[in-house]
Amino acid sequence: MATPVITITESAAKRVAAMITDRGKPSQGVRIGVRTAGCSGLSYTLEFADDIQPQDEVVRDKGVTVYVDPKATMFLVGTEMDFVEGDLQSGFVFRNPNERARCGCGESFHV
Repeated sequence: MATPVITITESAAKRVAAMITDRGKPSQGVRIGVRTAGCSGLSYTLEFADDIQPQDEVVRDKGVTVYVDPKATMFLVGTEMDFVEGDLQSGFVFRNPNERARCGCGESFHV
């Protein structure tokens, strides 16, 4: 069985669903990608998916749809998307087995 591109925790699914509801306009889901940024080379991107791109990897899980940008697929295989809330901050966390290093501030990574 092939490793899924990305898995979604219950907490992440609830947050994605809330974001889509709070947005106030229709959305297909969210799209995850990576871009060149930060001191380690790559950072995760997350945006509303208003249009489905033909090459997007589609992940439907726990009532939400996540699209993975095809340029990011090779960097994300096996990644878990979570949403954590703490006393000082909250946000999406990506646990990526492909990461070889992460910068000290946690904003970027490289594979």
